[in-house]
Amino acid sequence: MNQKKLNGNKTRAQKRAKPYQPTPHEGVPLEGHLAQKKENPSAPRLIVRANDGAGDIFLDHPEPAVASGLLMEALGTRDWDFLDGFVLQLANVANQGPKVDERGLNFVLSMVKGVEPRDQVEAMLAAQMAAVHMATMTFARKLAHVENIPQQDSAERALNKLARTFASQVEALKRYRSRGDQTVRVEHVTVNQGGQAIVGNVKHGGGGDRDEGG
Repeated sequence: MNQKKLNGNKTRAQKRAKPYQPTPHEGVPLEGHLAQKKENPSAPRLIVRANDGAGDIFLDHPEPAVASGLLMEALGTRDWDFLDGFVLQLANVANQGPKVDERGLNFVLSMVKGVEPRDQVEAMLAAQMAAVHMATMTFARKLAHVENIPQQDSAERALNKLARTFASQVEALKRYRSRGDQTVRVEHVTVNQGGQAIVGNVKHGGGGDRDEGG
C-alpha cells in the first residue's frame, strides 16, 4: 500500500479520535455543573443484581457506609431503617414486572432527590409525587392509544384525577415547607391628630384578616 495514503488514513483517524472541545457557550454551564458536583457530591446510583428471579439492590459506590450517608443526606433522613424501607418502596413503584427495574428505580429516585427533601415527611411526599407522576404518564400513554370511546373516557378521567392530585401534592409540599412562617402585611396606617394609629388589614400567618382600632 502507498505509504503516503497510509499516513493520510492515520491522520484522519487521529482527527476523528480527538476529544470534543466545548464551545465557550457550552463551557459556561459545564463548568458550573462540575463545580457544583465537586462541592456537593451527588448521592450514588442504585444497581440491581439478579437473585432467584428477583433482584438485590446495592449502592454503586466502593464504600457502602459513605454511599449510605450520601443517599440519606439526599433524602433528608438519618434513619437507616427508613432508608432501607424507602428504597424498597421506590423499587415497587418503578417495577414493570416481577423483576426490579434498575433504570426505572434510578429514575424514580432522581425525582425524589430533585425535590431536595429536608426531612422524612418531605421525602415521603416526594415519593408519592413520583408515584403519581409515573401513573399519570402511564394513562397519558393509554389515552394516546385508545381503540374506542369507553377506553378514552376511562383513561381521560384517570389522567385528569392524577394530574390534579400531583398539583395538590406540590401545594402541600409548599405549605409544609413554609409552616411556622408568619406574614404581616400592612394595608394602611391612619393617624388622627391627637389620637392613636389605626392599622387596617393586618394579616397574620394562620389567621384571617382582622381590623384593629385604637
